[in-house]
Amino acid sequence: MTKPVIVRTHLSLFVRDPEASAEWFADVLGMKITARGPQWVFLSFGRKHHDLALIRAEDGAQQGGLGLQHYGLEIQGDVDDLRRLYGMLLSKGVKVVKTTDHKIGFGLYFEDPDGNRFEFFAETITDDEEGQRVLGEHNAPSEPVELDPLYT
Repeated sequence: MTKPVIVRTHLSLFVRDPEASAEWFADVLGMKITARGPQWVFLSFGRKHHDLALIRAEDGAQQGGLGLQHYGLEIQGDVDDLRRLYGMLLSKGVKVVKTTDHKIGFGLYFEDPDGNRFEFFAETITDDEEGQRVLGEHNAPSEPVELDPLYT
């Protein structure tokens, strides 16, 4: 049986105002707008034509109980880099939801202006086999942890 070989991914979100959301993603995540149309904006982290598509939602659309729970963004760096990103988010007034210890790294969860949840993730175990072992041993943990933000 043929299995897909995934080369890369992108995320597409319905938002209230694609242009306003694009400004937020450019400011908070350092993304670059790469294309736009009357109802959408594409953004990139700089390696491909787009990593994120923002599409205008229907009037009155609201977040629901089903669907995307969060989109994880693994960062380059360590826990102090994650703490610096925490400080940056707070200084920009971004809603931070929680900080977690996953035993293979630490997560910092936050929301965009439309309530879509994202996670900055800093790995502490980089070997994938070891990571799978630790996740299985701890039942894929997501335990609250105190991370002090660093302001630079």
